Amino acid sequence: MTRACRLTRRHVLRGMGAVVGLPWLESLAGAARGAGSAAAGQPPVRLCFWYVPNGVHLPTWFPSRPGALVELPETLEPLAFARDYLNTFSNLTHNTALTNGDTEGCGHGQGAASFLTGAQAYKSQDRVKVGISADQLYARHVGEATRLPSLELGCESPRSGNAFGYSGTYKTVISWRSATTPAPYELDPKVVFDRLFTSREAKRSQATVAERDAYRKSILDYVRDDAARVRGRIGVEDRRKLDQYLTGVREVERRIQAATPAVHLPDPTFPRPAGIPEDFDEHLRLMCDLMVLAFQTDSTRVASFMVTKEATDRNYPWLGFTDGHHELSHHGNEAEKNRKLRAIDRYHISILAYMIEKMMSVVEADGSTLLDQSIVLYGSGISDGDRHDHVNLPVITVGKGGGTFRTGLHHACRVETPMSNLLLAILHQAGVSVPRFGDSTEPLPGLVGA
Repeated sequence: MTRACRLTRRHVLRGMGAVVGLPWLESLAGAARGAGSAAAGQPPVRLCFWYVPNGVHLPTWFPSRPGALVELPETLEPLAFARDYLNTFSNLTHNTALTNGDTEGCGHGQGAASFLTGAQAYKSQDRVKVGISADQLYARHVGEATRLPSLELGCESPRSGNAFGYSGTYKTVISWRSATTPAPYELDPKVVFDRLFTSREAKRSQATVAERDAYRKSILDYVRDDAARVRGRIGVEDRRKLDQYLTGVREVERRIQAATPAVHLPDPTFPRPAGIPEDFDEHLRLMCDLMVLAFQTDSTRVASFMVTKEATDRNYPWLGFTDGHHELSHHGNEAEKNRKLRAIDRYHISILAYMIEKMMSVVEADGSTLLDQSIVLYGSGISDGDRHDHVNLPVITVGKGGGTFRTGLHHACRVETPMSNLLLAILHQAGVSVPRFGDSTEPLPGLVGA
């Protein structure tokens, strides 16, 4: 930043290799008027894609009737506060995830592989091939405008063995930069935090990160002078918004630091210590916070989040049982297994609701909320885990995508409507004018309107 503190829409706070992007502030939007619609105060569209494995308990997932969402089904009740931002869908299908003549396909890898690509996984234990994913197509479209073209996150080790002649990679990736190039997720919140708030000057960045770890300093300590100069140039309301944002950054940083003991590094180039919380619930919430911060600062405009890998047998003892998720998904229509499945499904939705609530609280430069400017797609590549189905997929969206994305509706689509039609409609809403995506036939109707 210059001595005159010239404010721009892309302004960041800098100091000693640290960089803290600013949220959308009216003062900054005004300083950049005349440089295009986004620079004139119109926030960009953010896309976020969540994946949960093993399907869901379908009877408590779908609303009872199409049209306005008057009452939510049991599993989706944690999102009741955001009903006006919610869309639910029935009869969406990924035909590309079906066995299609392959009698050995088990469905888990195929479901995850097709989820954001609408393409069929190539059967080989040594090679992978599927298709570019919707998040990466959007990243190609807008990635040069942000520090990070995209953000890929997950909360479980991506190690997975091959199965039924397919590479295990398919079970651990939903984001694909090309048909043959997966975009693996990062599961360490500490690494993600440093990607968001450390400059690209590698040597300086490594020294800064190492020093901050060793002495337990906050990244905000390094940008305090720059922040003070910015506060002196913005209005009262923007000062309040800036202080609220920086407090949020510090809170996330504090929680990440608490996840691992302090380590004194003998060498600035020493590999980063792990910062993955032992508490899985805290891990999930930290990743949600980091995605919100990334969108709030326009560090990236697209993120994917694989809650756990496909076919995971993770358990959730805080829900009152220790059965593995994959084991429960093969429920055989047993009442007790289905009860536990419902509890896991509802828990996952409650974590989504945690992030959605935070997005609703972030006010953009034009007075809208972050959720008004976003579309969050949540779902699974399997519908019923007992049958390994890929028809009638459990998929929802939350957010208005810039204001013209129609919400508050249950869309009863025709049977076996390609899910790629929904992905195509979302891409169009975000400004990616492609005629087709995956196995789409048309943009899903009824989503875009005044």
